Amino acid sequence: MKVLGISGSPRKGQTTDRLVQEVLKGVDVDTEFISLAGKQIAPCIACLRCIEDNICKVEDDMIEFREKIVEADAYVMGAANYYSVLNGLAHCFLERFYQFRHQEGKALVGKLGVAVGVGGGMPDMPIQNIQKFFEYNQIECVGSVAAQGAASCFSCGHGETCKVGAIHMFFGPGTKITDEITPDLSKQPEKIEAARSLGKSLSRRLKGFATAT
Repeated sequence: MKVLGISGSPRKGQTTDRLVQEVLKGVDVDTEFISLAGKQIAPCIACLRCIEDNICKVEDDMIEFREKIVEADAYVMGAANYYSVLNGLAHCFLERFYQFRHQEGKALVGKLGVAVGVGGGMPDMPIQNIQKFFEYNQIECVGSVAAQGAASCFSCGHGETCKVGAIHMFFGPGTKITDEITPDLSKQPEKIEAARSLGKSLSRRLKGFATAT
């Protein structure tokens, strides 16, 4: 059995990647982690060329992930909060699951999923979107975990002076960016523990399926 961890964040090595990986650390079956950062994945264009064989015909980096998605028994899907929804790259990736739905396609039906959300504020927002994608594809969401990440404003170079950025929004004018106020997963041990516990729960469910069959 295998669990596929996917970080939909365009920021490689940041909190979304790390939180998905923490869930995978709790899993005691085979795992694989992929980051969508730097990948070119377009949205579904509703061309309907996938109807006959359930294979998307849009030629981009989604092609390399299709077999991994089909072969996995469960998914740990992570995304970041951009404008109170999951970030666009993650959304495009999940939109392309449309290819699996035609003519009672069973490639994803009955599989398990974990939703992972990250945000400078409201990290739970992406989880709601991921859960809805799971529901549409008949993937059972067995749990979710969310953690605070550092908004891009912490590293853009203008965070201390930008009047519309996250630093002013969360901390007020005149705030200096320091390690003390910069969010980091290592400062949230309860989230790391929750992620690993969720991975263990996912493993138990998968092993239960294997025993039943």
